[in-house]
Order: sequence, then structure tokens, then C-alpha cells
Amino acid sequence: MTDVNSPAALPFAVPTSRWDDAYAASLSPEELLLYRSNLLGSDLTVTNFGGGNTSAKLTATDPLTGETVDVLWVKGSGGDIGSMKLDGFATLYQDKLLGLEVHYNGPEDDDKMVGYLPHCTFNLNSRAASIDTPLHSLLPFAHVDHVHPDAIIALAASSGGEEATKEIWGGKIGWLGWKRPGYTLGRMLRDYQRANPGVQGVMMASHGIICWADSAKECYEHTVSLIADAAKYLNAKMEGKPAFGGQVVAPNPDRAAIAADLMPRLRGFMTGSRRKLGHYSDDAEALEFVGSAKFEELAALGTSCPDHFLRTKIAPLTLDPARLQDDAYLAEKIADYREFYAAYYERCKRANSPAMRDPNPVVVLVPGVGRITFATDKTTARLAGEFYGNAINVMRGAEAIGDYIALDEQEAFDIEYWLLEEAKLQRMPAPKPQVGRVAFVTGGAGGIGAATAARFLKEGACVVLADRDANAAEEVRAGFAKQFGKDVVRAVACDVTDEAQVKAAFDYTAREFGGLDVVVANAGIASSAPIDQTTVELWDRNFDVLAQGYFLTAKHAWGLLKRNKDLGGTSVVFIGSKNAVAAAAGASAYASAKAAANHLGRCLALEGAPEGIRVNIVNPDAVIKGSKIWDGDWRKERAASNKIDAGEELEAHYRNRSMLKRDVLPEDIAEAAYFLGSEASAKSTGNMINVDAGNVQAFTR
Repeated sequence: MTDVNSPAALPFAVPTSRWDDAYAASLSPEELLLYRSNLLGSDLTVTNFGGGNTSAKLTATDPLTGETVDVLWVKGSGGDIGSMKLDGFATLYQDKLLGLEVHYNGPEDDDKMVGYLPHCTFNLNSRAASIDTPLHSLLPFAHVDHVHPDAIIALAASSGGEEATKEIWGGKIGWLGWKRPGYTLGRMLRDYQRANPGVQGVMMASHGIICWADSAKECYEHTVSLIADAAKYLNAKMEGKPAFGGQVVAPNPDRAAIAADLMPRLRGFMTGSRRKLGHYSDDAEALEFVGSAKFEELAALGTSCPDHFLRTKIAPLTLDPARLQDDAYLAEKIADYREFYAAYYERCKRANSPAMRDPNPVVVLVPGVGRITFATDKTTARLAGEFYGNAINVMRGAEAIGDYIALDEQEAFDIEYWLLEEAKLQRMPAPKPQVGRVAFVTGGAGGIGAATAARFLKEGACVVLADRDANAAEEVRAGFAKQFGKDVVRAVACDVTDEAQVKAAFDYTAREFGGLDVVVANAGIASSAPIDQTTVELWDRNFDVLAQGYFLTAKHAWGLLKRNKDLGGTSVVFIGSKNAVAAAAGASAYASAKAAANHLGRCLALEGAPEGIRVNIVNPDAVIKGSKIWDGDWRKERAASNKIDAGEELEAHYRNRSMLKRDVLPEDIAEAAYFLGSEASAKSTGNMINVDAGNVQAFTR
């Protein structure tokens, strides 16, 4: 154990204005609101992903009366101000919003008041208004920003926050105690501003800051300057002081390997209706926090800001780094957490609370290793980690001026199980069938490999493209990232004949996604030569790639796949060949190696069944279009063997020799691989599916 009390890096970046007058001069009032919003939301020193909201009260022509009316443009429910477009704003009649007060009889009406918002919609805008709308409509200012960056929440979540607010801004920024978002909070803000007409904004305990101005530029720059003031103040308070009582556990130099080993085991113990995906971070903030003297004390308090809490649950799970190899310990810790969460639910539930949600932990913290987060999709897991990173910064800043204050347990529950939040969850579309699953595809940059990866990505899986050509794999990954999102696809350089590279590729997969569900062994080569011209080198090369490569892939995937037995099992798919079951003259090395791989697959089906691992085989034939193998010598060799031209004549030859007279494409093989890798074939193992347009020699019966 190391006790290092060296000063930590200061966590709060100081934002500056990025407003471009020349660009802004060309924008309409509505576009200026969007510009301001995007500037705020794209700067993570200003606001978190999906957090904060902005508004402007603008004039428009009423489509019903032709009269000029005031319209509130406010960020709609569930949007992200950093990436939203104009259609992300709700638009509402301002006079109707002000008139809603006649329906308000007290804080118990907050949910009821949300139900009136759709009746105030302007111009049939389908974008739903958020629960924060009253914070904007009831304040008498043209432009309003509400944000909650780390520096602001650090003030809002500290016992010394109110005094610090007075010290920083000298009374120009007010202070309100905690109140859940809604109509009551909007009224409180309005009444506070009326009673204190000189204030330029209000700090809301555990919630953030709200401020205003007469123009879009003034409002943006006011917001940025307030955040900069808070960041400078807190940085000065923390400078030269050890964070969280100083370091007691140093970062483990082997932490990446530890995470790769730990995450699949944790995932395997997180039973439930859907599989989890993991995200690992060993950033400086996480390592500093988990290795600190006050780590356990502060972690137990949970997060403070509602935006953080909704992503991270009531509290994280903490693990003893000395016991990470003990599966019984890990299983017990996760079971204990589920009991802890169920007890929290029972203590806090209301008569009309929704049913208890998934009780598994979202955030797992390990001294010396870092922060691991789990969710049912990769983006949510990543964002949960980032939000807990925000919470760490908040704790550090809050502790510098007082004691960190987390949300009251009942208040936290009432936000997590808010009926309005539940309604939002119920409106979300059903997940795609492969969401929560991880597929690993060797030869992922080739025709069949890329097509197979695309098929799994289309259905919601996360995919790792493993290929010995790192540049080609990265090119395919970049294309898929644009199509499916960067969170769900990775590329890794991997020569399947090199055991160290194969192991490293699976470790990378475990660390990036938390586990493994489907393996498609597809990396291949092809060769053609008469037996008396087949060299030992050529023979060995075929067996190295097509037999040993499949063996090494299965061997190093096996331990990860076994972890999923209690989650419903896993699947291995070998991409074989027609030549594995049908004799081929002039290609004995290739055909024999493919036959060996196919038999390995059948052996593994026997071995895997008790572990819930299914192993099946797809046998393609003559996948010429889109195939890298057929772009090289194999095409020329097969053309020479058949005494035909290597161009269209070759393609016609293979098409016409099939029973169905059809081309076989990479997408056709991908469809079969997807079927065998998915739950559609949950009761199939040890099978071979021919995708060859029909070849009687390859019939398996």
C-alpha cells in the first residue's frame, strides 16, 4: 500500500466564449437559439451529454388567427443541446403557458401540470415539452439557460455551496434549496427573482444553475462566464491539496489485463432478462478516486445531480482488489448488491410506484484498476461511466469547500421511479434482438467477414472486426461507425496463426465490451495446386490458417463464452467450405484444411454443449463477388484448373454448375452465419448449412 500525498491535477477546465459574430449575423432568431444551444452542449466543460436546456421567447404569426404571438422555444424532452437540430425544440404559446397557473394547487400537482403542456403546443409541433419547461416559461426573460457542469454542481452539492456562491458572485447569483424539477420549482424561481430583481441567475442545490439575458449572445456568454467563475474559484481552493484525503492505493500497472479478466466474470453473474455490455475507464480521475483514503465513504453516498443519478443508480458497487480472482466473492458481492437495491426499493416505494427495475449494479469501482460500468447497450454503459466521472469531479470540488452532499434517498428514489420518467421509458422502442450481445469476427475486413459483421450490427449487436490487415480492418470499422454508431464496433489487428495475437484480441474484446457471445471464425486463404506441385510450405500455410487458426480462435474464445452459461448460452460459427465435404481435385491442401476445421467444429459442439456453447458450420461455395480471396491467385488458379477465362467466364462457370444457377454472395453467407449465431437457432448445434446454390456432392446426408 502506498501513501502518496502529491497534489492532484485540477479537474475543472475554465471555458471561454466561442461565439462567432460573423456567423451569428447570418442567423434567424430561431437559428441563433440553436447556435447558442449547440455551442453550450458541444463543450463538455459547460454541460454534460443530454443535460441542460435552453430557451428563447420569440414572436411568430399564429396560423389560426394571423396575429403576432409570443412563442416559447425550449429544448424538447430527451434531446441533447450539443447535437440537436431545430426540430429538437418544443414550441408553445407563451400566453397559454402563463395561463396554466389557474390549474395549480400545490406541489402535489407537478405531474398534473406536465399533462397540460401538450395543450399549449404551437403550430402542431410534435416535439414533447420537457418537465423543465416551467423553469423557462415562468421567468420573464427572453433568453434562459439551465446547465449543470461539474464546477457548478460541485457548488450545488456542497455544504459550503451557498456561502461560496455569495463569495464568488457577491449576491448577483441567488440560491434555492433542493426541489425536484417541475412546475413548483418554476414558481419558486419566478418568485425568487421577483423578490430579488437584481439577481442575474440562481443556483439550485444539487441541480445546477439557471441564468438569463436579453439576447442569445449575452445569454451564452453569461452562462460561460458563470461556469468559468466557479471553475476558477474551486481550482484555487484545491490547488496544492491532495484529493479525497490522499492516495492509499496506487494504480496497478497491470490494470488493463485485470479489467479484461474481471469484466466477463462480473457480467456472467449479472443475471436478468437482458445481457449487459461493459465499459472500462482508467482515466486519471477514476484512478485518483478509487485509490483515495475517502473512497469507500464517498462512494457509499452515491451521486447528487439528478442527471448523474439517473445514469448511475443509487450507489456503485465497490470491490476489494485483492479478491478479484475469487468467483465466489464476486458472485456474493453482486448478489448482495441486488439485495441492497431491492431493500432500497422497498423502503422508498410509493403506492403507485412502477415495478422494481434491474437490481444489478451499473457502476463498479476497483482500487488500482478504475471504473467499470454495465448497461444493456454500449452507449448507455459508456455514458454511465462518463457521468460517474462527472460525479467524481463534483465530489472533489464539493469537498474542497465543505462536505459533499448526495441526494436524499427518498428524493433519489422519487426521481428514479418518477411516473413521468417511467412513461418516457415505456415510449422507447423495443430493443433490436442482438442488443446486449458481442460478436467477434475473424477475417472481418474481407467480403464474408464484413458482410457478417454488418448483419449482426444491423440487429443491434456490438462487433469486433479481427483481421491481420489492420488498415483494412480500420477502414471497414470507420464505415460501420458512420452507419451504426462508433460505440458498437471495434477493429483489432489479429493474425489467427499467432496465438499471442489471438489471445490479445479476445482480451481487447473483453475490455471493450465486457464479454463475448458469438464467434464467427472466418479468416481464410485459398490455394490451388496438383498434389505433386503442393509444397510442404503451401500445405502448412493452409493448415496454419484454416485449421490451427480456427483452433486458436475457439481456444481463446472458450473461457469468455463459458461465462455466459447462466445468461442463455453462446454460439460459435465456423465458415467452412463446400470443399470440406466434397473432394476437390487440384486443391488438396485447402480442402483438407477445411475438412479438419469442420471436424474440429463438430468436436467442439460435443464439448461445448454442457457449457451452453453451440457450434455450427456454414459451408459456402464460389463466393466470388466481393471476396478478397477470389481477387488474387486463387481466381487465376481455379480458372486455369477449369481451362476458362478468369473474368466473367469464371463467374458464369460457377453459377451454372450450381443446381439453382445463382451467384452466391457474401451477404448470403452472412445470413446463414447470423441465423446460427442468433437465438433463432437456439436448439441447433453440430450442424452444417450449405450455402452454395445447390451442389449434390456437398449434400451432408
